[in-house]
Amino acid sequence: MKIGFVGLGAMGAAIAKNLVESGHEVRVFNRSPARAEPLRAVGASVATTPAEAARGAEIVFTMVSDDAALTAVTYGDDGILSGLAKGALHVSMSTIGVATSEALTAAHRDTHTGFVSAIVFGRPDAAAARKLFIMAAGADEHLKVAVPVLETLGQSVGIVGAEPAQANLVKLIGNFMLSVIVETMGEACAVAEKGGIDPSRLVELLTNASFNAPAYKIYGAMIAQQRFQPAGFSLPLCQKDNRLMLAAAETLAVPLPLASFVHDRFLAARARGAGPDHDLSALALCALSDAGLVRE
Repeated sequence: MKIGFVGLGAMGAAIAKNLVESGHEVRVFNRSPARAEPLRAVGASVATTPAEAARGAEIVFTMVSDDAALTAVTYGDDGILSGLAKGALHVSMSTIGVATSEALTAAHRDTHTGFVSAIVFGRPDAAAARKLFIMAAGADEHLKVAVPVLETLGQSVGIVGAEPAQANLVKLIGNFMLSVIVETMGEACAVAEKGGIDPSRLVELLTNASFNAPAYKIYGAMIAQQRFQPAGFSLPLCQKDNRLMLAAAETLAVPLPLASFVHDRFLAARARGAGPDHDLSALALCALSDAGLVRE
């Protein structure tokens, strides 16, 4: 299959490489051209614009950082929509807001192209190992094209619904839950350490009992060891997702007390110096700092 791929950060590069290794003809684009060179080395061709990456493709995938980045690579003379042929498909794997997804769905409908949101749960190592959990939403005729390809990129593909924005809402909900888990584990490790219990032992005990799930194991270990770098899931990106979650909930008239609390924790973590090179686990800096337990 002829595939375009736009966005070669840690997640996008891993997914694009897997598409090449699956035998697809892949043309890639990234705003920082140097990031495309490792893909060229494994057999991808390199485009100079998103439109060029989309031109002639049956599917063009996007995996970019936020709503503004996806809007920038989709619209305009050099954007995906200007290169994507009628009947071809844009599969967005980016974490974006519901309103942006709805606008993109309408724009693709107007140009007689398809739009699917296929959000992912998993870190870059899971993307490289084809172990992502993928959840997709879109019209049936578009999903029939997208899902067989998506199934080669992860361990499962769940169908959310017919409206692409529904998948984006699921992603925001999931990342909201992750942020609450990190806050909880930070507070739990602080109490344990103050009580003379090794936080790593606490995490081991709890994740072998009632909290035997990847999120608790991965983030719990990082928090217990105060290992907040390098970033697998950048703290500022999850902070962005928190804002999008609050906006979506406000539109739906759903109060989110925990998301509002975590919003302030993100601000506090950033004020303490946590930035793009810090993982989401650095959110726990707040609970640990409040308890006087942050190790330099």
